[in-house]
Amino acid sequence: MDPSFPTEVEIREVGPRDGLQNEMVLPVDQRVALIDALSATGLKTIEAASFVHPKAIPPMAGSAEVMAKINRVEGVSYRALVPNEKGAHAALDAQVDEIEVVMSASATHNIKNIKMLPTESVQQIIALTKISHSEGTPVEAIVSTAFGCAYEGDIDPKLVASYARQLMDEAGVDSLSFGDTSGMATPRVVMELLEALREQQIE
Repeated sequence: MDPSFPTEVEIREVGPRDGLQNEMVLPVDQRVALIDALSATGLKTIEAASFVHPKAIPPMAGSAEVMAKINRVEGVSYRALVPNEKGAHAALDAQVDEIEVVMSASATHNIKNIKMLPTESVQQIIALTKISHSEGTPVEAIVSTAFGCAYEGDIDPKLVASYARQLMDEAGVDSLSFGDTSGMATPRVVMELLEALREQQIE
């Protein structure tokens, strides 16, 4: 094993948000039961909800109620995805432990997903981070389609790294993650992105 590689990984459970948002609408109490069961497994990070308009993603309706009812286990971080300033305020009111914001490196995917260019998403993330930090809540930025896009194909790793640098420097996010949205990551593609991130001095 390359000695420069980390010796451990973080397992993050995203089922209550990413897993359910494209499924049938589950009652709040069933979503709470799922999160409570996951909390008992030893996980340290659970993506519990998304504060989006219920008409946009009906399975995420009632996220504030979900957050109010879950049995919070010490040492577990309960996170929520937010799409805009209204969602950020709602998530903070619900006392989430961390806010997640997302943008796509692919312009086509970003427009189809959130109706913005990536450069506009960077500006929005700057605003959302300011709101979250004003309440002392950390922010993680997720760059999706980081390893390829179903619409655009290969994504230049240097482009992904440049967005990551902006999110760190201009938005001041606390952490970054990169999504294999289209299932196109291979060892070569991952290593190319890691190299591009190192060139940007992002470790």
